Amino acid sequence: MTIGDVAARAKVSKSAVSFVFNGRSGVGEAARDRILQAAEELGWRPDARARALSRSRAQAFGLVVRREAELLSTDPFFPQFVAGVESGLSEVKYALVLQVVDNEQTERDAYVRFAHEARVDGVFLTDLRIDDERPRELDELGLPCVMVGPTEAGSDASRLIGLDDAAGIRRAVRHLYALGHRRIAHVAGSDRYVHSEARRRAWLDEMDQLGLEPGPVVDADFTGASGARATHELLDLARPPSAIVYANDLMAIAGMSAANDRGVRVPHDLSVVGFDDIPLAPYVVPPLTTVRQDVFEWARVCAKTLVAIVEGTTPEVPALPPVDFIVRGSTGPAKQL
Repeated sequence: MTIGDVAARAKVSKSAVSFVFNGRSGVGEAARDRILQAAEELGWRPDARARALSRSRAQAFGLVVRREAELLSTDPFFPQFVAGVESGLSEVKYALVLQVVDNEQTERDAYVRFAHEARVDGVFLTDLRIDDERPRELDELGLPCVMVGPTEAGSDASRLIGLDDAAGIRRAVRHLYALGHRRIAHVAGSDRYVHSEARRRAWLDEMDQLGLEPGPVVDADFTGASGARATHELLDLARPPSAIVYANDLMAIAGMSAANDRGVRVPHDLSVVGFDDIPLAPYVVPPLTTVRQDVFEWARVCAKTLVAIVEGTTPEVPALPPVDFIVRGSTGPAKQL
């Protein structure tokens, strides 16, 4: 069956059939109904390859992931993000092209191939970096992009789809303060990422707002091993903290294990807060108090926004659920000294 068969059965032109299946106006309601009925009766669907060629599009978007092997294999963010993107794209017949790279040059090469070989119509930029050059480089390549990061990154609000990381960290610090904690430390993520800096800054600002001397901060890299090392470093201090806010759940869970190995009880001796609410968080002992982001819905909104940018329509104003603070058993009252 061809588009001509559908047009003949519906008694319309082939261009009218094309207009209907490409979502364009200019076809009356009665004719549109006849076209859809004819297509259903004949079992015809537009050929995706021909459709892409006619629209000069690849009907695909790219996602290049550059992360350390340990973090990529254990961090649930990307599986959730990919699932949300796929959900959003499946509704509009776009595909996702995923590429995993191991360094800056191979990442840059991937974007160049995407552009020169016309493999994708746009890309998702994740793990936004301080002084990130990728948006400018993508503009030079002619590749539209959506930037995925915290709202604090927002120098280019028209392309940034973000959640308020800072709000979650501020709530964590206030929660610990209400429990009587005054020595509240922070285990930060890699200092090259915007979301690491946003979470560190929120911790520092909230400590200042509460009139507290900023507790010690240790830089880590979001992996469990670095979280354990940072925890040992903090507990070795002459005046160790009574609570620690970690930049992600993996480091927090590893930190609880490190504390337990030293005979430091959570939450009796040390309160712990994570960030992400990974699927394991409710099942560790004790269950982890953490900040929850709806990564799946975040990714769906990113997908719809990139489709709108590529197709030249006005993107909807993002309506993302706010971050939520989940209180579980890893936080408790500060010990009375």
